[in-house]
Parts: sequence; structure tokens; C-alpha cells
Amino acid sequence: MSGARMSALATLRGQIERIETAGAVHLHERVALGHGEIDGVLKGGLARAAIHEVFCEGRQGTAATGFVMGLAGRISAQRPLLWVRQDFSELETGALSMSGLAELGLDPRRVVMVRAADVESALRTSADALACDALGAVVLELWGDVRQFDLVASRKLTLAAQGSGVTGLMLRMAAQPLPSTAETRWMLRAAHSPPGSVWSAWGTPRFDAELLRNRHGLCGRWIMEWNCDECQFSEPSTYSQPVAATPADRPDPAVLWERRTA
Repeated sequence: MSGARMSALATLRGQIERIETAGAVHLHERVALGHGEIDGVLKGGLARAAIHEVFCEGRQGTAATGFVMGLAGRISAQRPLLWVRQDFSELETGALSMSGLAELGLDPRRVVMVRAADVESALRTSADALACDALGAVVLELWGDVRQFDLVASRKLTLAAQGSGVTGLMLRMAAQPLPSTAETRWMLRAAHSPPGSVWSAWGTPRFDAELLRNRHGLCGRWIMEWNCDECQFSEPSTYSQPVAATPADRPDPAVLWERRTA
């Protein structure tokens, strides 16, 4: 074997070792989502430096987008978030609303939008972004079944994420799940609002989240609420409206009733 080939082989081995080491370092770095049961299944929360897939039917795109925004907000913390989507996505699902981000409790000033002309450009942009450790997370939004995103492309994104520590979120609308290197895979639907009066129907965002794949634990299906004030998920509320506390300067009505009936 020539000296040049030996040198190239040594370089490749060094790169692989660094990637594997980085993967081991980030293996236990997880971000709690706030939903106790799901965090337990995920061994503490969503893993950083990995790829996570979120699938939905075409008509559930709004719910899935809101869910991914919540995940990205938890993962990216105070770092910038890069969102990559195809040009025609706005025709299918509409433009992302910066005011909507703010209503969810997320800072729209940290979101950088990239519109790609085609799937190849979107994949290249996402791979380059995942290699940049200045970012907190990268969202790649793809519509429909695309042949360009195969197991090889998925592996490239995973290696880039492991090398930099940046987390990748795949938003797949109107697509069928295929083999990939994703750490987790979700199926998202909008959850029904809790029963209540008409004036109280507009409340906390709710998601019907089904965990289809979990490399390090069990799967399941849960209802998740997004708390806009605390910027985290939680178990669904028992009551559709908060219950007012008993006034401290007034007698307990139950005690008064007992005295009257005594």
C-alpha cells in the first residue's frame, strides 16, 4: 500500500473515531420535555446530537408543525434554530407565522428560515447546518414521499449531528415512514380540546403523540399539552379551567353548612 493511501486511510479512521467519540459523549445528553411518562420512556428526555422524525397526514400539518416547534424550543434553548423547507411548502401548508411562535412562548428572533428549491438542496443545506455547532437545532421539513431521502441520506445527517452536537428534527408531512437512522419516530395528530363552554374552547395546545420508534426504550401513545408560559410539554389537565382557591378571609362553606344542619 502506498504512503498516500495509508495516510488517507489513517485520516478516515481518525474522522470515524472522532464521530464515534462525539456520539458517545452526547449519548446521555437529553432534554426533558416536561411530560413525566414520556420523559421516563425516553430515559430522561429527547436525546441531543441525534435525528428525530415527526410524521403526520397532510391535514394534520398544523398540529405537527406546532409539535416540532415545541421540540425545537426545548432543544435549542437560547441558540439559533434553522428551519429548512421546500419552496412549495407554503402552497401546501402556508407560511410559518412568527407571531404564532411568539404565542407559543418561543422567540421568533432566534429562528432562521431557509427556502430550498428542491429536495437535494434542502438535504445539503440541512447537512451543512447540522455540522455547525453554533446552532441549537435544525428542522428539515419535507412534503410527501421523496426518493432522495433514503437510508444513506439519513445516515449522513446523523453523522453530522453526532459530530457537532446539534439536534436534527425531520418534519415529514404526507409521507410514509421508511428505514432510517433516526433516534425516535413520532406520528402526530391534533388532540381534542377538553369539554367546556364555548367561551373556554380556545385553550392550551394539545397533541395526540404516538411514539412509533424508540431506540432505547418502549413506545406508546399519549396526549401532550404545551405550556406556553413555561415552554414545555405536560400531561393533560384534569380541568378545562383553573379552580379558584378558597378566600383566606372567608369561612369555609362546608363548615357553615355543617353548622346549619347540626
